Order: sequence, then structure tokens, then C-alpha cells
Amino acid sequence: MKKLAISSAVALTLTTAASSAMAEDIKLGVFLGLTGPIESLVANMAPAAEQAIAEVSESGKLLDGSTVTAVRADTTCVDAAAATAAIERLITSDKVSGVVGGDCSGVTTAALTNVALPNGMVMISPSATSPALSTVEDNGLFFRTAPSDARQGVVMTEIISDKGYKEVALTYTNNDYGKGLADAFQTAFEAAGGTVTISAAHEDGKADYSAEVGALASAGGELLVVAGYIDQGGKGIIQGALDTGAFDTFVLPDGMVGDALPEAIGPDLNGSFGQAPGTDSPGAGKLVEMASGYDATSPFAAESYDAAALIMLAMQAAGSSDAGKYKDKVMDVANAPGEKILPGELAKGLEILASGGEIDYVGASNVELIGAGESAGNYREIEIKDGALSTVGYR
Repeated sequence: MKKLAISSAVALTLTTAASSAMAEDIKLGVFLGLTGPIESLVANMAPAAEQAIAEVSESGKLLDGSTVTAVRADTTCVDAAAATAAIERLITSDKVSGVVGGDCSGVTTAALTNVALPNGMVMISPSATSPALSTVEDNGLFFRTAPSDARQGVVMTEIISDKGYKEVALTYTNNDYGKGLADAFQTAFEAAGGTVTISAAHEDGKADYSAEVGALASAGGELLVVAGYIDQGGKGIIQGALDTGAFDTFVLPDGMVGDALPEAIGPDLNGSFGQAPGTDSPGAGKLVEMASGYDATSPFAAESYDAAALIMLAMQAAGSSDAGKYKDKVMDVANAPGEKILPGELAKGLEILASGGEIDYVGASNVELIGAGESAGNYREIEIKDGALSTVGYR
């Protein structure tokens, strides 16, 4: 009896040790513009990603009880050199196993090309929308839960046309995001019979936009489309246009959509309208219910939660936190067939995958990945009413 008890104790010890050895302390990078021209949006995006990370870690269901920790790094949104250095630290020093981000298209492209690709690291961006990212060389490592601006250009055209406008002026921030969106919109708007009187770039960080506003006013137009950043040049252009009476109604694409803009501009912004990725799906409502300390309705918050969730679910499907192995599972867990998984159900998804089953991760943004791994695209139509942002529909 004594020998049997000792043998059982040894076997239990070995089993426990083996189980513990399989559990990991996984780190995920949250690689977003903590400073810079979309800081007010990132204030909701980063906590949303971290909520998904905490949900999985606390469940104890990922890869035999592995824990997951978020490590933040600042893209700055606009400084490619700073972003490249930041993601290099995440990969080489912090030893992350996946990256939620980047956010703005230019820094995302730089980080992917210069660092993530040569290091074989998976990136899932919640907000980099440049059409150029659809064809960038990525070795199957790059995905995005936000739709391409090729889609946004069409949606924006539909919204403007439905309101009866035929002639617009267009200004865009002078980078990959602004130029890509401006080109996509102009192509779609002109194909629909509209006229773009001028398409002019503006630089961020200027104190005075009177010259840019003057050129836009000279070209004329019923509306001014501002493909810029909410905390930077886009806001400056709008304020300058209002101060001079050049334009009184503005079209606001995703980089300009957020509570910070009407708060900064005031009631003169009433009547302006636009769109940002969003959906009225059950998953979106669920995330709003779950959110603590951040606004889950803010642009790209839902997409940030989903980007983090997809990385961890793909790890479970592959049985590994190695990006080279789980990259091939991202599309599988994001799309049908399988049991639909919403926010708050990540533990359930992990259990299904652990038992060999299949899931269709719907998430907070109604995830469906197409093509090279980007969102098919759902948009929330907004208007500024009574000094505040209001949702008026979905497309």
C-alpha cells in the first residue's frame, strides 16, 4: 500500500509539472497611437483590446492555462521611424507573440515591412484602412478588422448622393491614409456623376490653415469633405473654414468621427455628417454592455477588441502561440463554418477549439474576413446634431 501511495504521488507530481510546463506567459503588443492626431480615438481602442486580453487570460482556457498580458507601444500615428522602433522593442525586447495594430496606415505599413515581416510576427490592425494594404507583401502575417477605404469611398459617395449633393471640395491629410481615401472617394463620386472641384492635401501640425482654406473656397462646392485627423489638421481646416465662412457643412470620414470634434468645434458643426466602421449587430451591443472605463461605441473600439480576440483564438486553433503556426488559423476562426462567438464568449470559443470543434468569430464588429484578410466592411452613418455625434443608420 505504501509503495502504491508513493507511486501515485509521484505520478500526480509529474502530471502537474507537465501541465504547468505547457502553460505560458504570453504577451500581446497593443501597438496604437497613444500620442498624436488620433489620440482621442485610441483612448477607447487600447482599453477595448486589453479587455479581450484580460477576458482570455482570466478564463484560464487558452493553451493549457496560459496567461496573457498586454504590452503597450506608441505608433504616434504619423512618425514611421518612431513606430518602427516601437514595434522592434515589442518583438525583440518584450517578446510579444502577436501585435494588435498598428492604427494609422503609414506607420502600419512601415512597421509591417521593416520589422514584423522579417521577424515573422502576426499583426492585426483595427484601423489601418489604406487600400494599398490590401496588396502589400505580408507572407500571410497581416490582417485587419477594419475595412479598406476602397469600400469607404463608395459608402461616403452613397451617403452624400442620398442627401442630394452633387459638387464637393476635398481636402486630405498628406499621408497614406489621406491620399488613399481621397483617391477612392473621388473615383467613386465621379463615377456616380458627382463633381470634385478640388482635391488638395494639407499637412498636420500647422497653427494656421488660412491658405489651404482659401484654395478650397476658391474652387467652391456645396460641401467640404475632410479626410483628415480628428485631433490635428482636419480639425484645423474645419475651424478655419467656419471662421472665414468658406464652408458651413462638412463630410467626416472615419478619422474625423468622434465626440472630441463637436466638443472642440461647438454648435457650428451641426448638420455635418459622415461615416465610420460600425454595426448594430448583437455583438456590438454586447461590447457596449461589457465596456468598463471606455466608450465601446467610439470608432474602432469594437475592431480593437476583435483584433485581440482573433489572435488568441487563432493560437488556440493552432495549439501554439508561435505566429508562424497560428497565422494560418486566423481566417478559419474568423469565418464560417462553426459556432458563432460574441464578445464575452471567448472562453466558450477557446473550449470549442480545444475539443477540436470549429467557431465563426462574429465579435463586436460582425467580423468577416475576405481577400487577403481584411474586413468585408460595415459602416455607421453619423450626423452632428445639437452639438453631439448621433448615429442615424448603418450601411
